[in-house]
Amino acid sequence: MDDRKIRKTVYAAALAALVCVATLVVQVPSPTGGYVNVGDGFVLLSGWLLGPWYGAAAAGLGTALTDLIMGYAVYAPASFFIKGLTALLAAIVAGKTAHRKAGLLLGGVLGEAWMALGYFLFTALLLGRGSGALLSVPGNLVQGLVGVVLGYLLMRMIQRSHVLDGKIDG
Repeated sequence: MDDRKIRKTVYAAALAALVCVATLVVQVPSPTGGYVNVGDGFVLLSGWLLGPWYGAAAAGLGTALTDLIMGYAVYAPASFFIKGLTALLAAIVAGKTAHRKAGLLLGGVLGEAWMALGYFLFTALLLGRGSGALLSVPGNLVQGLVGVVLGYLLMRMIQRSHVLDGKIDG
């Protein structure tokens, strides 16, 4: 494994831990039995900093680990896929957009829209909760909005500080 891959793997592990901790530390109970958290800011940050594949791995692992720790094991595989794809979408859109700030916001919004849809589909189809799954959508949209704002602010601070210039991808 070359030095660049080792560096990205270490950053991915650190971001997976940050996703997990951010999700565990700030939790606002939801009327649907789940909770709204700030972990999505770090899910998006994972994609934006690491790119689609390493970012997806970090986001998915961090969120699935949180589900296991919190006793929501049935959600762990879905969270791995849903949050991983959230980071992947955010990274791809941000990377393809000429205007960096707009790309971050557009990627974040699309990624979080997928997150709300993904959890709705999982709850409705796989858990058999049908139309009751609609109750989770507003909370997931609020969580997504918080994630976009927090992730964007964190990413802009990192960009302005130049602390990671050339260290993750090159």
